[in-house]
Amino acid sequence: MNDTSPDRTERELGEALAALADGVRGAPDAYSTARGDWLRRERRRRLVLAVLIAAVFTLATVIGLWVLNQTPSERGVIFSGAGSTSGVLASLPRPLPDCLVPCAPAV
Repeated sequence: MNDTSPDRTERELGEALAALADGVRGAPDAYSTARGDWLRRERRRRLVLAVLIAAVFTLATVIGLWVLNQTPSERGVIFSGAGSTSGVLASLPRPLPDCLVPCAPAV
Protein backbone atom coordinates (compact mmCIF):
# COMPACT_ATOMS: atom_id res chain seq x y z
CA MET A 1 0.00 0.00 0.00
CA ASN A 2 1.14 3.45 -0.87
CA ASP A 3 0.99 6.01 1.84
CA THR A 4 0.86 9.41 0.05
CA SER A 5 -0.21 11.55 2.94
CA PRO A 6 1.17 15.11 3.14
CA ASP A 7 2.94 14.25 6.42
CA ARG A 8 4.91 11.43 4.83
CA THR A 9 5.84 13.56 1.80
CA GLU A 10 6.96 16.41 4.02
CA ARG A 11 9.02 14.09 6.22
CA GLU A 12 10.74 12.37 3.29
CA LEU A 13 11.47 15.68 1.62
CA GLY A 14 12.93 17.04 4.87
CA GLU A 15 15.16 13.96 5.23
CA ALA A 16 16.37 14.25 1.63
CA LEU A 17 17.19 17.93 1.99
CA ALA A 18 18.96 17.34 5.32
CA ALA A 19 21.08 14.59 3.75
CA LEU A 20 21.91 16.88 0.85
CA ALA A 21 22.77 19.77 3.18
CA ASP A 22 25.08 17.54 5.25
CA GLY A 23 27.20 16.90 2.17
CA VAL A 24 27.71 20.60 1.37
CA ARG A 25 30.87 22.17 2.74
CA GLY A 26 31.49 25.85 2.15
CA ALA A 27 34.92 27.26 1.49
CA PRO A 28 36.43 28.86 4.61
CA ASP A 29 37.01 32.18 2.84
CA ALA A 30 33.74 32.25 0.89
CA TYR A 31 32.31 35.21 2.84
CA SER A 32 35.40 37.37 2.50
CA THR A 33 35.66 36.54 -1.21
CA ALA A 34 32.00 37.40 -1.83
CA ARG A 35 32.31 40.60 0.21
CA GLY A 36 35.47 41.62 -1.65
CA ASP A 37 33.72 41.08 -4.99
CA TRP A 38 30.76 43.13 -3.83
CA LEU A 39 32.98 45.98 -2.59
CA ARG A 40 34.92 45.98 -5.86
CA ARG A 41 31.69 46.25 -7.86
CA GLU A 42 30.46 49.01 -5.54
CA ARG A 43 33.67 51.03 -5.99
CA ARG A 44 33.54 50.55 -9.74
CA ARG A 45 29.90 51.65 -9.89
CA ARG A 46 30.66 54.80 -7.87
CA LEU A 47 33.67 55.60 -10.04
CA VAL A 48 31.64 55.20 -13.24
CA LEU A 49 28.91 57.41 -11.79
CA ALA A 50 31.40 60.11 -10.79
CA VAL A 51 33.01 60.07 -14.25
CA LEU A 52 29.60 60.23 -15.91
CA ILE A 53 28.54 63.21 -13.77
CA ALA A 54 31.82 65.01 -14.51
CA ALA A 55 31.43 64.35 -18.24
CA VAL A 56 27.84 65.64 -18.32
CA PHE A 57 28.82 68.76 -16.33
CA THR A 58 31.79 69.45 -18.61
CA LEU A 59 29.72 68.92 -21.75
CA ALA A 60 26.98 71.25 -20.48
CA THR A 61 29.58 73.91 -19.62
CA VAL A 62 31.25 73.66 -23.02
CA ILE A 63 27.91 73.85 -24.85
CA GLY A 64 26.84 76.83 -22.74
CA LEU A 65 30.08 78.70 -23.42
CA TRP A 66 29.87 77.88 -27.12
CA VAL A 67 26.30 79.20 -27.32
CA LEU A 68 27.24 82.38 -25.46
CA ASN A 69 30.17 82.88 -27.83
CA GLN A 70 27.93 82.74 -30.93
CA THR A 71 27.15 86.48 -30.89
CA PRO A 72 27.04 88.33 -34.21
CA SER A 73 30.04 90.52 -35.03
CA GLU A 74 27.95 93.54 -36.10
CA ARG A 75 26.18 95.71 -33.56
CA GLY A 76 22.65 94.75 -32.74
CA VAL A 77 19.58 96.83 -33.54
CA ILE A 78 18.41 97.13 -29.95
CA PHE A 79 21.56 98.65 -28.46
CA SER A 80 23.00 100.42 -31.48
CA GLY A 81 21.82 103.90 -30.47
CA ALA A 82 20.67 104.56 -34.04
CA GLY A 83 17.11 105.59 -34.84
CA SER A 84 14.66 108.11 -33.50
CA THR A 85 13.67 108.29 -29.87
CA SER A 86 10.21 109.61 -30.65
CA GLY A 87 8.89 106.17 -31.57
CA VAL A 88 6.79 103.85 -29.53
CA LEU A 89 9.83 102.08 -28.14
CA ALA A 90 11.35 105.23 -26.64
CA SER A 91 11.82 105.15 -22.92
CA LEU A 92 9.76 107.59 -20.87
CA PRO A 93 11.47 109.70 -18.23
CA ARG A 94 11.01 108.23 -14.80
CA PRO A 95 10.82 110.32 -11.62
CA LEU A 96 13.38 109.59 -8.96
CA PRO A 97 12.18 108.04 -5.73
CA ASP A 98 11.90 110.40 -2.75
CA CYS A 99 14.99 108.99 -1.12
CA LEU A 100 17.17 109.94 -4.14
CA VAL A 101 15.81 113.46 -4.74
CA PRO A 102 18.31 116.00 -3.38
CA CYS A 103 16.78 118.00 -0.58
CA ALA A 104 17.17 121.77 -0.23
CA PRO A 105 19.48 122.59 2.60
CA ALA A 106 17.62 123.66 5.70
CA VAL A 107 18.33 127.21 6.74
